[in-house]
Amino acid sequence: MNSLSDSFVVAFGLITSLDAGLLDIVSRSLTVSLWATLLAFLIGAAIGSLLAIAAFRFKPLAMVLLNTYVAIPAVVVGLIVYILLSRSGPLGSLGWLFSLKAMVLAQTILVIPLAATMTQQIIGGAHQQMGERLRSLGAGHLTSAALLLINERHALITVLVTCFGRAISEVGTVMMVGGNIEGFTRVMTTAIALETSKGDLPLAIGLGVVLLAVVLLLNALLSALRGLQPAEPKAS
Repeated sequence: MNSLSDSFVVAFGLITSLDAGLLDIVSRSLTVSLWATLLAFLIGAAIGSLLAIAAFRFKPLAMVLLNTYVAIPAVVVGLIVYILLSRSGPLGSLGWLFSLKAMVLAQTILVIPLAATMTQQIIGGAHQQMGERLRSLGAGHLTSAALLLINERHALITVLVTCFGRAISEVGTVMMVGGNIEGFTRVMTTAIALETSKGDLPLAIGLGVVLLAVVLLLNALLSALRGLQPAEPKAS
């Protein structure tokens, strides 16, 4: 066998033997991304649903800013969080830089606009269909948003899964604020980048296979969720 095939053999050996180092990186990556996804979804869903329902003077400007936020490069988000958490930054006293908390914060900020825009589209469509009925029942903006979020819960699960996929695949932002410290802040994406640059292909390949498996599972889950969503009622 040549060196590349040897690397694949060793990589699959790490996976099948449940190597402690590999599992440590995978579990840390999942933990950070799950927390970030949950926080980003809660904040983004609230922003998106209110933008979909509320009518106010600066709503077009708010939508422009949100769409711009979606397009901001991940490294810019990492830079902003780094500046905020640096020793001379406004949040430097927290001591979060190069910690899991900093990584969760960075991923949360990165994923919020995705959650907000997807929620805005879902709730906006539902509000066009049910808005008049809700207003006739005396529901205000907050009540309408809450009822529509509950009614569209199946579609919102899709948003949640999509946000998790965005979070777990991020590398630049978490490397900037986490430092990629072995045993403390190293996650799958940063470990793959580091091990590849070092020429340690077995661990990089093993983590890459696990990351691809997670992405494949997410896509399978998304397909299943779309199949479970109730069909639109046909007009009589």
